Amino acid sequence: MPSELNQRPERAAPAVPGMAPKRRTRVFALAEARWAAAALVLFLIALPLQLAGAPAWMWGLLYAAAYLTGGWEPAWAGLAALREKTLDVDLLMIVAAIGAASIGQVMDGALLIVIFATSGALEALATARTQDAVRGLLDLAPTTASRLADDGIEESVPTEDLVVGDTILVRPGERVGADGRVLDGASEVDQATITGEPLPVAKETGDEVFAGTLNGTGALRIKVERDASDSVIARIVAMVEEASETKAPTQLFIEKVEQRYSLGMVFATLAVFLIPLAFGADLTGSLLRAMTFMIVASPCAVVLATMPPLLSAIANAGRHGVLVKSAVVMERLGQVDAVALDKTGTLTEGTPRVADIRPLYLEGPGLDEDTLLALAAAAEHPSEHPLARAVVDAARTRGLAIAGMRNFASTPGVGVTATVDGHTIAVGAPAHLLDGNDDSLSARAAELAAELEDGGRTAVLVLRDGAPVGVLGIADRLRPDAAATVAALTTLTGSIPMLVTGDNPRAAARLAAEVGITGDEVHAGLLPQDKVEAVRRLEARGRKVLVIGDGVNDAPALAAAHTGIAMGRAGSDLALETADAVIVRDDLATVPQVIALSRAARRLVVQNLVIAGVFISGLVIWDLVGHLPLPLGVLGHEGSTVIVGLNGLRLLRDTAWNRAAKDVQ
Repeated sequence: MPSELNQRPERAAPAVPGMAPKRRTRVFALAEARWAAAALVLFLIALPLQLAGAPAWMWGLLYAAAYLTGGWEPAWAGLAALREKTLDVDLLMIVAAIGAASIGQVMDGALLIVIFATSGALEALATARTQDAVRGLLDLAPTTASRLADDGIEESVPTEDLVVGDTILVRPGERVGADGRVLDGASEVDQATITGEPLPVAKETGDEVFAGTLNGTGALRIKVERDASDSVIARIVAMVEEASETKAPTQLFIEKVEQRYSLGMVFATLAVFLIPLAFGADLTGSLLRAMTFMIVASPCAVVLATMPPLLSAIANAGRHGVLVKSAVVMERLGQVDAVALDKTGTLTEGTPRVADIRPLYLEGPGLDEDTLLALAAAAEHPSEHPLARAVVDAARTRGLAIAGMRNFASTPGVGVTATVDGHTIAVGAPAHLLDGNDDSLSARAAELAAELEDGGRTAVLVLRDGAPVGVLGIADRLRPDAAATVAALTTLTGSIPMLVTGDNPRAAARLAAEVGITGDEVHAGLLPQDKVEAVRRLEARGRKVLVIGDGVNDAPALAAAHTGIAMGRAGSDLALETADAVIVRDDLATVPQVIALSRAARRLVVQNLVIAGVFISGLVIWDLVGHLPLPLGVLGHEGSTVIVGLNGLRLLRDTAWNRAAKDVQ
């Protein structure tokens, strides 16, 4: 057996694994973004020249260039769709822009081109960033591993060359190179990326480990049980990609009828032009009537009926710490009728904290809480373990003096020992520190530890000169607004949210009880694929599920759900890119508010569609039955556009957010 397995390092070296740089597509690396930017610049140069009365040829050429740079890609895509016997709305907008220019509305047409080009660039960027995050997830797994031959010789090999049955050595601070099982050694492994557990998990002979997880203070000899292509982390990548590809494409309300509207508008325009010609009308008059019809019947007001409310809601949510990635997402948020919540980092803060301090004594006075905590902090001070940092932070929060120590030693999976003020202090797992002790004080310590663990705490025993003096209970602290958020989501959706977590059932049940989630809705010990399955079971019953999470292990569920929201501060890159929205400030209470805001936006969309429909119908009838002057047609068309636009902008005001908060309550 390699000698590394017998070594117990006195202090864990800070884990600074070599990580590949983040893969992130730059905005202007995308052709769509470059063309859209060029069209926008040309438009912004031409507009002030036109308003300032510059010669028409000067701003006309700039507008023409804007038409070309911003319009050629959607025009090409529209023609490609036309070859497939599908009338794309992009092509319709290009025709409308050209039609506007043909009757002198050059600026209006150029603005339409710029809006469509920018929209396409943003969509391309969102797609590229999501693909970056999925590919970047593979960087969690190391590229090489230390493989041990039968004769004990060690060699460094690419992780993709590992096969089932190989034995690898993982030293302190390294990432595990493959899914497998521990053959020998003891350590604590941070596997939050896979299971979401807030604390490192003790690993010893026979325990399962996952590729990409971070080894702690001990060395492990691991037998490979899965190929690299079948590892848990590789399956997470595959699930995210599959969910993203198979997720039903959700469209804005108006896009659902765009095909029929587009076809109807084209045929109607042709009819308005050709029928009068057939009855002897002059060409110029027929063309003018047809162009007027195209302008007044164009869906500008209808498009604006949908977009301003949703974009205003996005801007308002952004000011209050919620980044909604698109208008489609904002519309979908108002449709959710079921919620699935992650535990660690979502309902909780994701950082262990001392929750209980239990001094131990049977006869006579023992240590008080502050003395016990200060003693434990002195011994734990040099340790890098998250539990040790929690103890030290608790002592500092109370303003306690942390004494100096000597002879510090750390044993993976057991705890630490140190000499403090002449006493030997041991801090660690009760099961190991009490092993073999059967006196009454040790029995009482075991009872206290069991009581804390039954309450969902991690029990940490403190010994002084071999005798138990107290037990600390450490837990991941619940977010202050977690219970109120669960209650608000229950009211909004009509059903209690579901808890989906990789943490142990006991900790999950305790937290669920605190926030008001019933036992039937608690699902613990889940791997990423299990979370996806839980979401799909809900969706199979016709529910529109909102998933809220923060980790790599939540990403497949975020992608598979109707809508996904990620916690921003501690969220993994993959979760942030996969999610449809991000809570930037980690304020969980904003989730029900943004849902209520989305529903307000949807109501405003309906109002605007009614207004736009009335205007368009009236102008079209006027043009067909009577003689609608072109200036009046443009005025009516632009007037309806302005009205629905201003109506939609009402959601920009803070009162809209405050009203959403009242609706939640």
